[in-house]
Amino acid sequence: MNLKKKKKVIIAMSGGVDSSVSAFLLKKKYYVEGLFMKNWEENDENNYCQSKKNLKDAKKICDLLNIRLHKINFSAEYWNIVFKNFLYEYKKGNTPNPDIVCNKEIKFKICLKYVFNVLKADFIATGHYARNIVKNNINFLCKSIDKEKDQTYFLYTLKEKKLKKIIFPIGDLKKKKVRNIAKKNNFHVFNKKSSTGICFIEPKSFKKFITRYISKSRGNICTIENKIIGKHEGLFNYTIGQRKGLKIGGLKKHLNKPWYVVRKNIKQNSLIVAQGRNNIYLMSTILIAKNINWINKNFIKFPFKCKAKIRYLQKENLCVVKKYKKKLLKVIFFNKVSSVTPGQSIVFYKKEICLGGGIIKKNIIV
Repeated sequence: MNLKKKKKVIIAMSGGVDSSVSAFLLKKKYYVEGLFMKNWEENDENNYCQSKKNLKDAKKICDLLNIRLHKINFSAEYWNIVFKNFLYEYKKGNTPNPDIVCNKEIKFKICLKYVFNVLKADFIATGHYARNIVKNNINFLCKSIDKEKDQTYFLYTLKEKKLKKIIFPIGDLKKKKVRNIAKKNNFHVFNKKSSTGICFIEPKSFKKFITRYISKSRGNICTIENKIIGKHEGLFNYTIGQRKGLKIGGLKKHLNKPWYVVRKNIKQNSLIVAQGRNNIYLMSTILIAKNINWINKNFIKFPFKCKAKIRYLQKENLCVVKKYKKKLLKVIFFNKVSSVTPGQSIVFYKKEICLGGGIIKKNIIV
């Protein structure tokens, strides 16, 4: 086939195995070029950000595949749109998800415009574990074949109109198969560790990294009865439902059960804890969500029953979704769910289809 007649696809190259294999698969059908996005500046003496190494890996794969690699710097946009918002929410005691905001505002808005307007592509592709399935000329965002790696949770802010221009080449594959393809084709990244988070910062490095932007403000760890039982290292270091790292494990006189974070008192700078994984202060039946996005808006009729995830690695929970006041949703769960966390996203599903989602505004304990 003449290359000029092939549709042009720009694949977002991260330097990892998923985007590398995506590029390899796309070449069989399309004219492919790569795009490496730099979202963080490297004045980073502690090497929290791996941008230089990732660019080197991406370049090596593109050379191997004989495809052109474009480079674009979105560091300023990332700082102003994603990171500033992240810091603002953290300071309020919330636990935001920067990956979701980055997908919405950087990858599938600013970068998408660049891909179509400047690079003149027909499609953009990413190495996300998700599927873009077309039924009756309507595009639906669906879970990947590999349910353990499914990333639709991070993509719920997409719209059907954009889905028509997006390709997820590895959505029909399991991670093991992806690595095998990479190894078979001599990709040096075949066993490279997957990366997530702000600028792909390792979770173990996150606390040190974030203290560069939010000063530590130590305070008391208190029980529900307001009894002081320890000291915390700054409220931003903790999230609802957290058990590890509290350093109060030896204080189990009452119930002989571990302590869990159940609330943050920003005004008093205190961390509130309670004992037991299923204590009443952790379990919720209702939550209120804001900033709602529906991928296929015409298919949403209130109220409706579906399943929902309140964080990426949590199982889905059956619920009823209702309109609540202006631009808000009330989500009522059939069974109590643990660790509902303001700032995190709730994402809705009907079987394999991702319907959309929103940001958790508050939880209601009944």
